[in-house]
Amino acid sequence: MSSIIIDRLTADDGTLECSVRASADLERFVTDEPFRTSYDVPIADVPDGVLAIPVLAQICPVAWANGADVYVDEVDATFARALEDVAESLSAMYDFIDGGTLYARSTIDPDPEGTDETGLLFTGGVDSTYSYVRHREESPTLISVRGWTITPDAGDDEKWDALRTRVSSFAREHDCETAFVESNMLSFLDHPMLLAHYKRHVDGGWYSSVGHGLGLLGLCAPMAYARGMTDLYVAATHWEGIDLEWGSRPDIDDRVRWAGTQCHHDGYDLTRQERLDRIADYVRTEAPTLQLQTCNDRMDGNCGACEKCYRTAVGLRLSGLEPDDHGYPFDDGDYHRLRRSLERGEWVLGQDERHMWADIRERARDTAPATPAERTFFEWLESVDLDDLISASEPPLSHRLLRAGARNTPNAVYNTAYPAWTAAKAGLRLVRSDK
Repeated sequence: MSSIIIDRLTADDGTLECSVRASADLERFVTDEPFRTSYDVPIADVPDGVLAIPVLAQICPVAWANGADVYVDEVDATFARALEDVAESLSAMYDFIDGGTLYARSTIDPDPEGTDETGLLFTGGVDSTYSYVRHREESPTLISVRGWTITPDAGDDEKWDALRTRVSSFAREHDCETAFVESNMLSFLDHPMLLAHYKRHVDGGWYSSVGHGLGLLGLCAPMAYARGMTDLYVAATHWEGIDLEWGSRPDIDDRVRWAGTQCHHDGYDLTRQERLDRIADYVRTEAPTLQLQTCNDRMDGNCGACEKCYRTAVGLRLSGLEPDDHGYPFDDGDYHRLRRSLERGEWVLGQDERHMWADIRERARDTAPATPAERTFFEWLESVDLDDLISASEPPLSHRLLRAGARNTPNAVYNTAYPAWTAAKAGLRLVRSDK
């Protein structure tokens, strides 16, 4: 019987740790590394059933993809029901989600003391900044997570320090509190192997396409319980009318809950360009020096030369803002460089980027170009087949063959070859961050 066992769960001050054991057929998806998460609030008094939520939120989608059962000593009853709802949503989205059963020795139904505090997963990008603007009267606690786009590895210390500094500065300026969460939620699972098995079924990586809605929200549960947080928001990446297979959607995030806390998928009623419009309104009335941070390559500012930076800069111009004033070096010459890079397929793009460029194209039709260079670019964007830009961005054949080889390798052989696979995985696109 396929199974995953959660045991030896401990909470020491602000650090949560537990071990994860898998049956032989699932060993390739679980490393020997214990699951760990650190919070900047004490969690020792949080019930074990709530402490189990972060690891269950990461491991259950893996179990569901393999029809495996999950065993844990104690679980919050509200979250157990939420898992059933999320499994239903993921199963409707993906054929490979077969389900499984969560078994607990006991369930709990605690009644935490709520403080009416709200939380918002926050990076300072377009989506989370719009959610802040929308909920600013609630003064939400801004929650930043290390473990996905910023890894726990020492090599990412500078990125994490830069993000903490930037979010803390934003919070001070806007009279909000902060919460910082650090976890090995990717590395305790074998994400290269998950990608090898399921990349052919998904548009992005495992975590972006399957796990990150439930995973990121569940990661916050002990902190939210300790703080008495009643509502937790995660900003939407997509919007109504886009039916993409993606790990964070209303039918996933709105169903995540535990004792005292309800989660919300926020901003799904607006396109990305419309969110930029709302941010622009806020800039003009309250925050003229607001800086956005969307770059995947650096955290201490925006590189101005990646697809995401270019896309955000163009969107800012369409909303009537000058990109240079809000964190994006951009001039008319960048329109030509952007077009050339898109035509050459220099970036690996997915269907979500296709929809975002379509959103920009739709807005450009109703916006008078400010310069000849802008007019030339928008005329090209109107004429180009966006699907061609996506197909031009296929990963190299060597990466696809590497995934196929790992997927079909017996466990014993894979375990022997793992060091070589780990070295080669650096070339694979494991995850995609929010857009």
